[in-house]
Amino acid sequence: MDSEQISSSNANQMNCDLGTQHYATQLGSYDEMYASRGKVQPYWENFMASLEKMGGEELARRRQEAQRILRDNGVTYNVYADSKTQARPWQLDPVPLLISSEEWDKIAAGLVQRAELFNLILQDVYGEQNLLKKRLVPIELIYGHEGFLRPCVGSLKASHQKLFIYSADLARGPDGRMWALGNRTQAPSGAGYALENRIVMTRVLPDLFRDAHVHRLSGFFRSFRSGLANLAAHNKDFPRIVVLTPGSLNETYFEHAYLSSHLGYTLVQGDDLTVRDGRVWLKSLQGLHQVDVILRRVDDSFCDPLELRSSSRLGVAGILEAVRRGNVTIANPLGSSVLENNGLLAFLPRLARYFLNQELLLPSVATWWCGQKRECDFVLQNLDRMVIKAVNRSAMKRTVFGSQLSRQEKENLRAMILAKPHLFVGQEKVGFSTVPAFVDGHIEPRNAILRNFVIAGDNGYEAMPGGLTRIAKERDTFVVSNQEGGLSKDTWVLADKPEHEVSLWLKPRRNQLVEPVFEPLPSRAADNLYWVGRNLERSESAARLMRTVLQNILENLDTTDVNFKCRHVLLKALTQVTVTYPGFIRGDESLLNKPETELLSLARDQNRIGALPYSLNAFRHSAFNIRDLWSLDTWRCVDDIQQRWQLHVIAQPISIETLLDHLNELITGIVAFTGLTSESMARESGWLMLDSGRRLERALMLIALLRSTVVLRHEEAVQNRLLEAVLISTDSLSVYQRRYRSFIKLPMVLELLLMDETHPRSLAYQLQQLCSNITAMPSERHTGKLSPQERDIFKAYTDIRLVNLVELTKVKQNEGVYSQLDSLLVSVTERLWRASDMIAQAYFSHAQDIHQLTPTQSEEEL
Repeated sequence: MDSEQISSSNANQMNCDLGTQHYATQLGSYDEMYASRGKVQPYWENFMASLEKMGGEELARRRQEAQRILRDNGVTYNVYADSKTQARPWQLDPVPLLISSEEWDKIAAGLVQRAELFNLILQDVYGEQNLLKKRLVPIELIYGHEGFLRPCVGSLKASHQKLFIYSADLARGPDGRMWALGNRTQAPSGAGYALENRIVMTRVLPDLFRDAHVHRLSGFFRSFRSGLANLAAHNKDFPRIVVLTPGSLNETYFEHAYLSSHLGYTLVQGDDLTVRDGRVWLKSLQGLHQVDVILRRVDDSFCDPLELRSSSRLGVAGILEAVRRGNVTIANPLGSSVLENNGLLAFLPRLARYFLNQELLLPSVATWWCGQKRECDFVLQNLDRMVIKAVNRSAMKRTVFGSQLSRQEKENLRAMILAKPHLFVGQEKVGFSTVPAFVDGHIEPRNAILRNFVIAGDNGYEAMPGGLTRIAKERDTFVVSNQEGGLSKDTWVLADKPEHEVSLWLKPRRNQLVEPVFEPLPSRAADNLYWVGRNLERSESAARLMRTVLQNILENLDTTDVNFKCRHVLLKALTQVTVTYPGFIRGDESLLNKPETELLSLARDQNRIGALPYSLNAFRHSAFNIRDLWSLDTWRCVDDIQQRWQLHVIAQPISIETLLDHLNELITGIVAFTGLTSESMARESGWLMLDSGRRLERALMLIALLRSTVVLRHEEAVQNRLLEAVLISTDSLSVYQRRYRSFIKLPMVLELLLMDETHPRSLAYQLQQLCSNITAMPSERHTGKLSPQERDIFKAYTDIRLVNLVELTKVKQNEGVYSQLDSLLVSVTERLWRASDMIAQAYFSHAQDIHQLTPTQSEEEL
């Protein structure tokens, strides 16, 4: 059982008393709930009284509800070190961190001040460099930091290039003062998770949220969106803004997809963009579209393999030159990771006085940069009281606490510092404040860090009224990282009176009609949609045929030779349709007579190409890569399909008897996804790609099934059984019975499954839909001229429509197959595979231009 979930049995045993009267704060630590020893803050007192009234059992139920919502919404955090599962469900503690409005005003002022200061430092480091010339900052501190990118010097001259988003990790010391532990200026993460936490909390604790008069987050994200639009140097009325992600394997990929969907931007990877004539273009099915602003979630050194890190495959070659020319704005600017230099903290008070003529409102924790001899000596003499960090975040995976080191470890650390002192800092060991958390049915203190966010809005910098609070999983530990198992909290900034909700939507002028904006579909997204359709159909076809086989084994008590012959043909067909050779084709009679082991392998082996779990995993992977395109209901369907199979079939031993029930459930889930997308997706490029993948794969699966069953000649009794099994596998038996009553013959079955354009399972129907989809896809065509893929699909469709069933089912004497039928199916298969290759070349070539559109043509489309 998940350690963060409480089973119903445990909940029933839980005392309603949350134990707040026995809340034990840590000695020497400041606790957020207590203003002083034994005295609870008034707003905490009211909140905790409400929780006590609710009781431990009810709070446990609401935490379970919160985790269910997070799972249903697909909120995950990728944990690199977890060998069992990479995507870990996001964990949320139901007790929020409360901050009074008066205290928040002071924190927000300090955050805004720090954002302004870091923006000025960034402009100077990559501009005039007066800080280095006047020796306000040591040269080696900047030039020796991996975040300083020399090619970026001079790239921030345009006024619109500024530090757009700033984030600080805050913790309260034992004296009750808030300190800044670290700064995030490269691509700060967490704002999306903070928003998701808030949405969940308003659902599980609506009364408490309303009574507490919590400041809303919608105004911040409205400023976020307008602030990004203001960064555009060109096309200011309708700028094209994209979110650049490293991909679905990144630890915070959910947030990338979530924010892009919430703000209405296109989520792209490096392959989706290209640089032409000093401008950045989005490669889409409709051609090239100029990009004005990039909200990046890729580390800056990986953004341009041409001028920065040459080994990177995450960025866009030439993007830095486009920045220099002022044709694109990147938030945050390339090179901003130099501000995350831990050594810079030691000089911030001096820099605040230099730039702002002010003292820091939110001071950093006391820091000594070892690049200076006196400071280095001090750090080495006081290792036991120090926290040692590298100036480069990648140099040391974990913070080193001197008090926890052995004698030999201290000597090794001392040698490392003396070898390259400019790469290390020592910081004062500050105990974090503790916050109330719901643990094992009681309220207990846990160490916490608050991550806040500041953005450059319309009227200067603006702080999010709240943030992402992270707490340690265990008592008396300072590890709050999500990678190390830390939990999250919502952060409630309390207002004196109810706050009016600010909508993310803008209000048009009276009677103003707003023209719709159709975002182009990136070629990578089109590729994934296409394979979502193919992998889904592949899974459904395999599941339906496997179910037919199991029904034959479990429900058919006929022990005649006819039944066994039919079963053997179906088992071999299963191998041929799933392409899991040698399987039942190996000619082993014992395997055909006792097929249980092979059937379970096809149902459970995730590493076997063509097996059902392999196709399901491929389906979910393709869907996850375009997480931003799915509605919430659709994503729940995707997640449910794969997770249920993983939980009920793969994670525990099963028999073929129970497998049949799981196959029924799987097919129902797949049909639900198909129906949901059919009824919800706009008939745009994305739908055309998804449906084309489904139609192509369904056609290929049907042909494979027919070639491995009815194309072969059998005695009449066996053939009739096989025809019925084929109709069941293709969900066509009821249609056939209504049309032909009690007669079952090959020509009539072929008429339904090959030629009937009104039947959604027929080959003709798939080819007809493919023709329509490909014709509707954007392309550079000349009047009256078909594309290569259109020609192949039309030819296959024409061949099927011109079929003479009488001639098709004729057979020569002593011939073991219906050769004309087989030749027709082989010809259609070849044309479908050729069309698939040409679709990929035309639309999914991420490294080449789409349709060879020139920049002039694309610019006119904007």
